[in-house]
Amino acid sequence: MKALLPFSLLLAILWLGSCDLRKKNTEVAVAQERLLEEDSIVFRFSFSGCNRVNKSDVLDSVPSTANKYVLDRIFNELSTQKRTPEIFFFLGDLVLGKSTNEKLNTQLKAWVSTYQESAISTSGIEMIAVPGNHELLHEIKRKKKGKKKKEEVPLYGSSDIWLKHMEQFMPLDRDTVASSKKMDNRLTYAFVRKDIAFIVMNTDSFNPPTKKNKFGKEGMLPSSWVMDKLNEFKKNKNIKHIFVLGHKPYYVNNKTETGHGGLPSGPQLWPAFQEAGVTAMLSAHKHDYQRWQPINKALGGGTYQIIAGNGGSQGDAPFFGYSTISIMASGQVKLRSVGFCKGDPYYTPVPSHKTSVRDEVILTWEKNENTYPSNYKECN
Repeated sequence: MKALLPFSLLLAILWLGSCDLRKKNTEVAVAQERLLEEDSIVFRFSFSGCNRVNKSDVLDSVPSTANKYVLDRIFNELSTQKRTPEIFFFLGDLVLGKSTNEKLNTQLKAWVSTYQESAISTSGIEMIAVPGNHELLHEIKRKKKGKKKKEEVPLYGSSDIWLKHMEQFMPLDRDTVASSKKMDNRLTYAFVRKDIAFIVMNTDSFNPPTKKNKFGKEGMLPSSWVMDKLNEFKKNKNIKHIFVLGHKPYYVNNKTETGHGGLPSGPQLWPAFQEAGVTAMLSAHKHDYQRWQPINKALGGGTYQIIAGNGGSQGDAPFFGYSTISIMASGQVKLRSVGFCKGDPYYTPVPSHKTSVRDEVILTWEKNENTYPSNYKECN
């Protein structure tokens, strides 16, 4: 027959056991708190582009030519989040434009009024608007090989109109590249927030006509200045992350694009992005959402090309929405893209279509195994 433990000894064992349990629970709680502290958001910004409607869908009641339902919905969702982003970048093609200075002036003025009437204007979110080809170019027809073809060329005076209405959506502390007789660079600049550097490129800088280019040439930007800035930020020990933003992307459908759909200076700029350790280039222009990571084997990783041109214009994207990048205290960079299935036609209000996560990934410099699906057409 086993001897029973004295009652006092049993109590002592139970008390010691509970102490061990409390100690373990405390250690777990401290570890979780430390993990939360390490992974807390240091800085957050969101971005989207391409919201203008087609020419055939312009309404007198919407003089901004914006897809107003989508624009209002994006603005409202951003401004009502529990943790709102510090910045929202609008990556071009806010309005239809691409015709005359008079129409551009009217449309941008109306766009500002729409913004001012939205909750985002008083949310504390810094709005930074980036011009696109619809704001800075216009369309002409000229003969090529005996046939008349449409072509986009610089619109003289468009930069002045942009600054008149949209300079309020450009950082006050920006460092702007100098302009010259060859190129108006006032809309390309850089700025810093915390330990994050941003280079905003006007991918359609105005350049006057020359003997070679009778109407000027689309897709021009101050490449040398951008590369100098990249080197400056790379050498600055206080800068931990670099992002480049511009309306036109360089990688589209995982292929380089140097024509109207991309960057003529891409072959020169992209290697500079990678050498400087740029986390991502954020663009629009193509009406789709895409994420690619071209790998530089010599550097052991690569800069991401993220296209967020799913802001409301008709196109390939089955969902409209916006993307958010969160810089974590641990150094991680997290991307989350959200959206809702678009209506039919694309400007139809769809309040019953819920906004949900469409892409979520940590932007590692090394090759990312979490790739984004391409060639999708369906929306759930």
